[in-house]
Amino acid sequence: MSTLNAEEFTAALRGLSYRYWGTHPFHRRLHAGDLDERELRLWAANRWYYQSMIPQKDAAIISNCPLPHVRRQWIARIAYHDGTAGKDGKDGGLERWLRLCEAVGLTREEVLDERHLAPGVRFAVDAYVSFARTKPWVEAVASGLTEMFSGHLMKQRVVDMLTAYEWIRAEDLAYFTNRIDAVSGEGQATLDLVVEHCTTREQQDKAIAALSFKCDVLWSMLDAIERAAAKQ
Repeated sequence: MSTLNAEEFTAALRGLSYRYWGTHPFHRRLHAGDLDERELRLWAANRWYYQSMIPQKDAAIISNCPLPHVRRQWIARIAYHDGTAGKDGKDGGLERWLRLCEAVGLTREEVLDERHLAPGVRFAVDAYVSFARTKPWVEAVASGLTEMFSGHLMKQRVVDMLTAYEWIRAEDLAYFTNRIDAVSGEGQATLDLVVEHCTTREQQDKAIAALSFKCDVLWSMLDAIERAAAKQ
């Protein structure tokens, strides 16, 4: 098979948008306001594990990447989630997610000790981090192209959650509101990087497979959360 041109390759990657977790039944219930407080807490606590592992995933990408300019570009993602040292991390994405957890009725202790973590969520997230550690850096970068699909969903989530869950305030959703513009820019930068460095059909196919794998990870997380909620 011949190498795809930039437009064809981009279209193939964007064509996976239908598999993003925004269409999962649990997410649809979240947006519709159909989750009860217990289910909302379970979602927030399990999503925390995913959020907490993102910096390790990004560090793995950097460790495998031989290109200084890419490492310099990527390290900003770790700083975003972990926050800055001068502010003891209080300005980072992880802190914002913990605030959301508190807003839905969780304590920091029960989030951090992972007592609500579903085994399936741990398995899926750990598999994603392992993927980033063991695959070529550009494949790991390609797996993160779910960023292309997330900006619009974040905007809608803020609106829907403020409408449906009256005890949640706008400031409680700072993780999403602070991330919307950033993720849109990162999504384009990531796409440009993948298109630039996947120059053979084999590399392109592996990048598409990596993004498909990431969609599976996210979908599996919500499957596990949904099952855990049904058991309680």
